[in-house]
Amino acid sequence: MTRPRSKPSGLPIINEKAAAIDIGSRFHVVAVPPDLCDDPVQTFQAFTADLERMANWVLSLGISTVAMESTGVYWIPAYEILESRGIEVVVANARESRAVPGRKSDVNDAQWLQRLHACGLLRPSFRPSGDIAALRAYLRLRERHLDYAAAHIQHMQKALTFMNLQLHHVVTDITGATGMRIIRAVVGGERDLDVLVAMRDRNCKSSVETIRAALVGNYQAEHVFALQQALALYDFYQARVDECDVQIERTLATLTASKPSPQEPLAKARNRTQQPNALSFDVRSVMYQLAGVDLTQIHGIGPYLAVRLVGECGTDLSRWPSAKHFTSWLTLSPGCKVSGGKVLSSRTRKTTNRVAALLRLAAVTVGKSNTALGAFYRRLGARIGKAKAITATARKIAVLFYNAMRFGMRFVEPGADQYEKKYKERVIKQLHRRAAEFGFSLQPAESVS
Repeated sequence: MTRPRSKPSGLPIINEKAAAIDIGSRFHVVAVPPDLCDDPVQTFQAFTADLERMANWVLSLGISTVAMESTGVYWIPAYEILESRGIEVVVANARESRAVPGRKSDVNDAQWLQRLHACGLLRPSFRPSGDIAALRAYLRLRERHLDYAAAHIQHMQKALTFMNLQLHHVVTDITGATGMRIIRAVVGGERDLDVLVAMRDRNCKSSVETIRAALVGNYQAEHVFALQQALALYDFYQARVDECDVQIERTLATLTASKPSPQEPLAKARNRTQQPNALSFDVRSVMYQLAGVDLTQIHGIGPYLAVRLVGECGTDLSRWPSAKHFTSWLTLSPGCKVSGGKVLSSRTRKTTNRVAALLRLAAVTVGKSNTALGAFYRRLGARIGKAKAITATARKIAVLFYNAMRFGMRFVEPGADQYEKKYKERVIKQLHRRAAEFGFSLQPAESVS
């Protein structure tokens, strides 16, 4: 006679068919409800055949949902295999699923995670759909190639310094038109100053005499070889970036295939200058059809940034009920640590969210512009500091992006003067209210003739 298993007491069970996986690099520990089988905790290797066997075992027990933590990138194969089998997979935040104090092991972690998931205490992390996930992967790979290429730009500059070619002092960017022509000529063996100076672009601000003086150097063979190697590696990664652009354009074409063409024509671009490291195809028109609104009209958001925001967040922002939920997910809203009615801390949480980092960079850029957002940034920066002003401005840009993507709201720039006017009216209104509380009234000062 088998002894009936006793159900654990405590919190009510919401998901009776819930399992959990403690993800590892070499093996995964899976925990299921103890009343479903004699061995509720099993270990599976990280090989694909073992992951398939794990999915079959979970399905044989009638498991409908599985929880796991996002441990590095090791969770992705298990996630995709389970999801392909029709199982709801919840990727939980490790901050919300910390194990109880005591002896820590993989088995205890899996059992504790399964208990939390069965009680409905784990919230799923955001993961975009398949097409958006592919777009995100291509964009992140492109960014990685650009980072590698930037390191070799420094190598080229170092080789030029060894040769005492002060090219980086007389041109804005050595990877620009003038700089790359001269570097390629030097690597090709050209030493005639007249020929090198003739490669100056007509938009270069430095004079011919200045460039001629900067190109007088010591062309030693080892330094030229180092410059040649750095240039070859830079060109290699630029070629990989072009290949990523082809895949990104193809993915965007797939996403916009089912989208209707906008009724209104695309407005003129606010900035006609091409951004550094911009995509090699017409991004604005594609994004206009995909989003339904021109995201580039929002100050601080350019065509490349618009693609990256969509690649990270997707096109369906209804997963966040409101803009406040969205900015809280981005960790751009103040924290809420309250105990006993006393605010212990309101600091913004530290995060590795890529969207938040992008919006902070956009806030720094827009803070230098003569716009309402720029005026807001400068006024707030003078009062509470630049760091908090960046976060607050980034939050405003995030709200504008959310409203545009979800509700189709079009951005209208009020201007810095209009912002200052409204700010003045708001301050005067507050002064009148405070004066009335103390029994006084304010009168405007007579103008002195």
